[in-house]
Amino acid sequence: MSVNRDHSQRSPKPPWLKRPIPSGATCHQIQNLLNKSQLHTVCQEARCPNLGECFSHGTATFLILGDCCTRNCGFCAVAHGPLAPPDLEEPARVAEAVKGMGLRHVVITSVTRDDLPDGGARQFAETIRAIQEKTPDARVEVLIPDFQGSLSALKTVMDAQPHVLNHNIETVPRLYPSVRPGAIYERSLQLLMRVQNLDPSIPTKSGLMLGLGETPREIHQTLLDLLQVGCSLLTLGQYLQPSKEHLPVVRFIPPAEFERWRDRALQMGFMEVASGPFVRSSYHAEELFQNLDRFQGPNT
Repeated sequence: MSVNRDHSQRSPKPPWLKRPIPSGATCHQIQNLLNKSQLHTVCQEARCPNLGECFSHGTATFLILGDCCTRNCGFCAVAHGPLAPPDLEEPARVAEAVKGMGLRHVVITSVTRDDLPDGGARQFAETIRAIQEKTPDARVEVLIPDFQGSLSALKTVMDAQPHVLNHNIETVPRLYPSVRPGAIYERSLQLLMRVQNLDPSIPTKSGLMLGLGETPREIHQTLLDLLQVGCSLLTLGQYLQPSKEHLPVVRFIPPAEFERWRDRALQMGFMEVASGPFVRSSYHAEELFQNLDRFQGPNT
């Protein structure tokens, strides 16, 4: 069964989901730098509720390969439309922006590009290498699509040696037809397993949105599935409906419940977990990775 509620009915947000409008000198400085560099961020394109906080702290998640996606997921605010070929100068511009922002932990993600033979894997690899050349001390985390299950595309990204490889499972398998049409639950699990088989020194990370109608039993089983394929870092956040055309929120999860899920996930075996209403894939990514260092040592 999939989510089938009337999309035009948008539930009012509870008090714990109120956020101030992005403002401040640093926030505007980051926006100006990104505009000048002709770069996109998932913060802006996906209407992330943490944009103000992250920009004000001088951080951003770079969105490469354009701002239009080939898929039409029921939860995502990223646009769909004409697709341009990869911008060969984009990796260098991202690297310059990273250096200009003084970032220590960089998150690179992309729209899904099923139209490209490698799904955009080469652009990920070139971006990782450009950042490492410009800012050798920066850690690079990538949040990648499934590349339609291509092992060679995954190897292309891994050969560039990112510090963290993130691929979001997003939701429980029952809800995939409405939440992630075009994606396959088992294929996403296989991607995470392949990373660990190819190079276990690269930690894998994944995340779920809660509030789409999943049950506690389904969440628990999905966490078990992630652990079985070697996933060590986990994010759990509240799904928020970007517009009336997107899937509705079935339930707003209270902060205390997110805390209980964090405790349970740690007890199950995840090394580090970020869980809360505003948590997103790259939210406080640097802190999550630093906490992982406690388990794996300073040379990870």
